[in-house]
Amino acid sequence: MEDFLKLTLSGEQPSQKSGENQILLWEWIAEGIIQFTPRQSYQKAIVLSAGIHGNETAPIEILNQICTDLITGKLHLKEQVLMILGHPEAMRQGVRYLNNDLNRMFCGGRVHLDEDQETQRAFQLENTVSDFFSHQNHDVDFYHYDLHTAIRASLLPTFALLPLKKVPYNTTLLESLNAAQLDAIVSHNCAGKTFTSYTSEQFNAQSCTLELGKAQPFSHNNLEDFEATNVMLRALLSQTNLCPTENNKTKYFSVIENIIKNNHSFKLNIPANAPNFTSFSQGEILYSQDKQDYIVENEKIWILFPNPDVKVGLRAGLILKES
Repeated sequence: MEDFLKLTLSGEQPSQKSGENQILLWEWIAEGIIQFTPRQSYQKAIVLSAGIHGNETAPIEILNQICTDLITGKLHLKEQVLMILGHPEAMRQGVRYLNNDLNRMFCGGRVHLDEDQETQRAFQLENTVSDFFSHQNHDVDFYHYDLHTAIRASLLPTFALLPLKKVPYNTTLLESLNAAQLDAIVSHNCAGKTFTSYTSEQFNAQSCTLELGKAQPFSHNNLEDFEATNVMLRALLSQTNLCPTENNKTKYFSVIENIIKNNHSFKLNIPANAPNFTSFSQGEILYSQDKQDYIVENEKIWILFPNPDVKVGLRAGLILKES
């Protein structure tokens, strides 16, 4: 098969839509979507996605390398995996999204939007993932790792976000995050409209969003910065032991509030270049809206994904407390 990333960026269909080697069978499902099935029985059905935001290129390049190594047999596949490059047109244009944020369109998030290329892609991704998980045996565990990079720099450059889950996450998911040597893990406090929220809520998958550094153009990433995540994903696919981390540096946070931009009076009290995980102390004003100030009541809070320029009605940031 042609290079998966180059093929997706070209907008063309592959000359060959399925194939095999001694280890696996592969099938091109649709633009930016390819499925790999090992010849042996497997224990996990894993979705690996990147490019839900088209300008977040480091994870796309990581998944493309994994894809190449699977097809050539360099990486010995022992679990089934669905590989997704989420937003091909945004990738081609080098933008986050075209009209509306694709990662806010799941779990009914697109109901009030006009139908366009992005709402159609969200519908296609939901159906493809549903088909992938629904054809599994009852003893197969479901996983989803959705890889992103942040719009802005982060004081903690690599981190995971866990969707709200009614039961604890399983050991394998937590061990994988430990092996990725992340700087932080953030747990959500309410249901969301993201891709991982969809797979977690609808299929009880062990789902997480992984944020790897700051968004850069293609070929401008230092992938060595994310080698621990790359090694972890490859270990999952090949059933290799996950390497535990000693003296783990990971900090743990939980979301205490979603900042919603209700109208154009919204003003975020943070410099335009302030990094993720910027902290605020008790008594400081975090944001203003409708002539009212949000004053920090906790001794200390942190802000994640601050973005005052989002459309009205969308999330303009997350307020965190340290767990």
